[in-house]
This record gives sequence, C-alpha cells and structure tokens, in this order.
Amino acid sequence: MEELSVIELYISTGDDQENTAVEQMLASVNIDDIVVRTLQTVGITQQVMLTLLITDNDGIRDMNKQYRNISKPTDVLSFPLVEKPLVEAPADQLWPPQEPDETASASAFVSPPSDVLNLGDIVMSWPAIVGQAKEAGHSSLYELLYLLCHGVLHLVGYDDQTEAGYQAMVSIQERVLRDVGQKA
Repeated sequence: MEELSVIELYISTGDDQENTAVEQMLASVNIDDIVVRTLQTVGITQQVMLTLLITDNDGIRDMNKQYRNISKPTDVLSFPLVEKPLVEAPADQLWPPQEPDETASASAFVSPPSDVLNLGDIVMSWPAIVGQAKEAGHSSLYELLYLLCHGVLHLVGYDDQTEAGYQAMVSIQERVLRDVGQKA
C-alpha cells in the first residue's frame, strides 16, 4: 500500500535558483515525519494532510495584509480548516473556537471520504527563514522545520498570543526537533 503524503508542498520564492536550493535542502529530510511527530506529540494520530507554501516577503506580506490586516511580512502564517481546536490543552494555550458562519455552511470544506483530515495551509517566508536562522546561529533547515512545527501546532489549535501558549508551543517544537535529531 502506498503511504499517503502528508504535505502538499509549493515553493515559490520568486527566484528559480532559490526554489531549487530549497527543494534540495528539503530533500535531505522527511518533512512528512516532522508533521506526524508534531501531531503525535500533542495526541493526534489520525491521518491528515496540509498544504505548505514557501514564498517570498512580498507574497507573505500580501497574505498578512489580506487575512490579518497587517501590512508587513512575517515568518509564518497558518490557516486552519478546523472550526475548533483538535488538541486537549488549557484554554490559555488555544485559539478560541470559530463561530459558525451561517452563510458559509453551504460552502464549508468537507474532508474527503478517505478519512484524511485536511488541517489547512501553512505559508512561510523564505527570506524570514534565512534571516532568523542567521540571527539565531543555526541552519535555515532547522528554522524551516521549527516553523513547520509551529504552523502545525496553530492548525490544530495552539495559539501563542499568551505567554502560556507561547511557552507550550516552543517546548513542543524543540522536543519534536530534538526527537528527530535536528539540532539548533
């Protein structure tokens, strides 16, 4: 039986050489495993999928402006498709459940019948990854995987708007990367 890929990956940094470099870097690790381990660490074992877009600062700034009304680039954005957190954690670590939108019910996303849950989308800025990695003194690969864990945690319900949520997320991210042998 063919194993289902967890991540649908798109790389669009605006530079073909950079796109190739990112693809080659990601070929050195199993990013699906990072997602699965992140989910297992927080108690989620069902089959999932998500979309990951690695883009440039202009692309992520446009999305940040459109969806968060913040007209500046950021490192990672997450767009969950679930209406309430999937994880069990204290309320001060989670985003609040979304209010049902009566007008959206007809067009609400439905997971395919294969029992694979589509968690949503993660968008990352390649320039932010490179800059933050340099500033922190670790590799761009480590930073990308760290932000991937971060994005997955947001998709399943974690929020870092409180100190408790931030600390919980950082702890989980570091544990997952340590468990897979990634060192800062």
